[in-house]
Amino acid sequence: MAEAEHKHSPGFLKLAEDARTRIREISIDETWRRLQAGESFEFVDVREDTEWAAGCAAGARHIGRGVLERDVETLISDFSREIVLYCGGGYRSALAADNLQKMGYGNVRSMAGGIRGWRKQGLPEQKPPAEPPPSR
Repeated sequence: MAEAEHKHSPGFLKLAEDARTRIREISIDETWRRLQAGESFEFVDVREDTEWAAGCAAGARHIGRGVLERDVETLISDFSREIVLYCGGGYRSALAADNLQKMGYGNVRSMAGGIRGWRKQGLPEQKPPAEPPPSR
């Protein structure tokens, strides 16, 4: 599944780079290794519903970036639970990780390279349910 590269605006890139100074990133290889080893953590796709519906990394759950901050406490109530976020290329997940840390989540990472990197490495995907879960 090809996903087009996005031309990001300078302001967005600056915002994402600023967030990266405060968050921890995890590589695709490390994420995959940990999934294969059966390690327990929340693997969260923060892309838009339409992106999610086109396919996602195997083992991921969806909490779209647009509702993440609103819904995360209901969906992941343990503030110490490890959370690995990803998006298309790693920018939105960096912003999301920064916000979750500000909300009090203490063990959040952004997967560098996002789904585009995941796909480039040929790692498994899954087709999510036909309709995304309803927003609260």
